[in-house]
Amino acid sequence: MGACLALGSLASCASCLCGSASCLLSSCCPSAYNSTMSRLAFSFLLLLGTLVSVIMILPGMEDHLKKIPGFCVGGTTIFGHENKVNCDVIVGYKSVYRMCFAMTCFFFLFSVIMIRVRSSKDPRAAIQNGFWFFKFLVLVGITVGAFFIPDGTFNTVWYYFGAAGSFIFIIIQLILLVDFAHSWNQSWVEKAEEGNPKCWFTALLFFTIVNFALAFTAVVLFYVFYTQPDDCTEHKVFISLNLIFCIIVSIVSILPKVQEAQPSSGLLQASLISLYTMYVTWSAMTNNPNRQCNPSLLSLVQPSSPTASPGPAPPAPASSNVQWWDAQGIVGLIIFLFCTLYASIRSSNNAQVNKLMQTEENQDLTAAEESAMGEDGVRRAVDNEEEGVTYSYSFFHFSLCLASLYIMMTLTNWYKPNTDYEAMQTSMPAVWVKISSSWIGLAIYLWTLVAPLVLPDRDFS
Repeated sequence: MGACLALGSLASCASCLCGSASCLLSSCCPSAYNSTMSRLAFSFLLLLGTLVSVIMILPGMEDHLKKIPGFCVGGTTIFGHENKVNCDVIVGYKSVYRMCFAMTCFFFLFSVIMIRVRSSKDPRAAIQNGFWFFKFLVLVGITVGAFFIPDGTFNTVWYYFGAAGSFIFIIIQLILLVDFAHSWNQSWVEKAEEGNPKCWFTALLFFTIVNFALAFTAVVLFYVFYTQPDDCTEHKVFISLNLIFCIIVSIVSILPKVQEAQPSSGLLQASLISLYTMYVTWSAMTNNPNRQCNPSLLSLVQPSSPTASPGPAPPAPASSNVQWWDAQGIVGLIIFLFCTLYASIRSSNNAQVNKLMQTEENQDLTAAEESAMGEDGVRRAVDNEEEGVTYSYSFFHFSLCLASLYIMMTLTNWYKPNTDYEAMQTSMPAVWVKISSSWIGLAIYLWTLVAPLVLPDRDFS
């Protein structure tokens, strides 16, 4: 009996994979939009690819990857640097490049296909919201083909694509955080107005203070550990400028005229943006090739030996240095997961952020959800896009395309291929990409505050 039920469930899942996203709900699940289920399904494919990339770069996988013909030069000699580069680890990095290349191509293909889809009545909307089994096969096919790409200049060229895409995705992350902060603030303010205002306003104040305290603590730690009295000029400039910029946007967010034009603005949003800016600043400094300005976290928690000889320390074996699971990579993955899932379920009331993210305002579930319950008791997702799509299909896939490039750079520590050991993990282009993206992100947040004042004739409600 149990086997029959299991087979029935598998058959149901198989039909779901070939059908639309509306069959992904059960009777015990709350009603949801068809558009939300589709975004979650595509995000799941991205997260699945990310998991495969993580597995590929784990120790022990190199033995299997080295079986691919021509994928890695044998031994520990590569690029002419004998015993300096661990070829096994490089194989892991190459596999991440190819896996993320496949995901990027997959989502870019859908981004092109879904250009100018206006409603679910468009035949292409059926492709967006259904045929999941075939989509999975397409992704697998592209991935298999990617592993037969010869090295040549592929790694180097794809590195620059990854750097450019990550630059844009970091900005998208900040836009999503701005939207999350606006929604968070608005939700708690509404609850405070409905009842028990003391409790909710205290909670808002608490999280605002915590975010600012963490951001200020980060600044102090940056000056202590990532600067030297006679060195690290770039780091001093980065830290000081971003501190000043965060103070400016915090002050602007509570100006009377800004509050009048943007009632939802406040210090909670500014505190969250300041904390994220400090994370990006730290992430950028960890890519500085100057080890005097970029100490490893291990060296900060372990005191150096007093018997150590003066002068620069000899390089450690590559296998102990080339890895993605440092603090910066782990935090980057956590933020990436949060932003990806939030982008899949978000339904914002902030008009400016919706315009930046090419989405419509929040819509409540209506009586249509009553008809979403089938005769078999299975709850179907509500098609809320018959009159018009609630988000840009093309832009959503383009965002996932950029997310794939960001994952590639994060998992490989922004490693630049075809370089010697000393430059393997770190490069100044990565530093400038991250720092400049933090500045542009702050400028975008500042624009969401002052836009109603600069353009009074436009409706930003």
